[in-house]
Amino acid sequence: MVPLTVWLCSDSTKLTTDTTTSKGAQATGSAAGLCLRHRQAVGRELARHLIGTCTSEGDLVAEGFASSEATLVGAAGLDRRGIALVPHFPLAQHIGTRLRATLPVAQLARVEMRPARPDQMARGLADHLGEVALVIAAPPSYEIGGNPPRRSGERGCPACRADLWMLGSEQLGLFLASAWKVLRPGGVLAIITTARHQAGRLVDPAPRIIRQAQGLGFGYVQHVIALRVPIDGDALVVQAGPADLAQLRGTGCHVLPPSVSVHADVCLFTKPRIRQENGGVR
Repeated sequence: MVPLTVWLCSDSTKLTTDTTTSKGAQATGSAAGLCLRHRQAVGRELARHLIGTCTSEGDLVAEGFASSEATLVGAAGLDRRGIALVPHFPLAQHIGTRLRATLPVAQLARVEMRPARPDQMARGLADHLGEVALVIAAPPSYEIGGNPPRRSGERGCPACRADLWMLGSEQLGLFLASAWKVLRPGGVLAIITTARHQAGRLVDPAPRIIRQAQGLGFGYVQHVIALRVPIDGDALVVQAGPADLAQLRGTGCHVLPPSVSVHADVCLFTKPRIRQENGGVR
């Protein structure tokens, strides 16, 4: 059995601050704020947990499917180096604006963005093959090969506009293979997923990702439940937004109730230090 643990990763206070900052940025004509789905993809507290647990000072952290500054801020704040793959220029502008507003100049020197897609990670990090200590990725949670769900309130989100290419099974496999190439022996791959209701059924990408990663030789070492909401005593503090309130239905309605995301599933894989191939050791 894979060890299971729970991390408290609520970004409630920071999200309030970020939302206020983003609204101010919109008013001055700079980059728009992120939607809730992309703010939660890799929150700052989850990034700090992953980086602090899986790496040491001076290590290199890489992120695929980057949608916010959270991983880069976490890496810089913990004295690591960070590289995020951001192929969409407007999203890179947004992340750059957030980084400059958050990090002091000395820490900005520790992080960078590169214009490469997640499935091109090995090409984008060609100068760091076999050196990365931790790869963090939060692939889109929509059905593989399908269209990403759009909501009217997300049109201004730069990360939503960056979801232009479909995440097919082949592309996901290429990303995992690229992560293998850039990770050092003993390095960690952290895949963050969230199950969601789509077209009347529950879609959970984690089992497919686990099978593909294990097929490449990764060891599946731990499953983390990352709680995204605060805890008050023995209760989860879940606050409904306007979109959730709009979906409330009468008690006699047979339609499924709106789902609320309170946690993310984090699958931790390691690249073995010694790999067995064809009966030999490499």
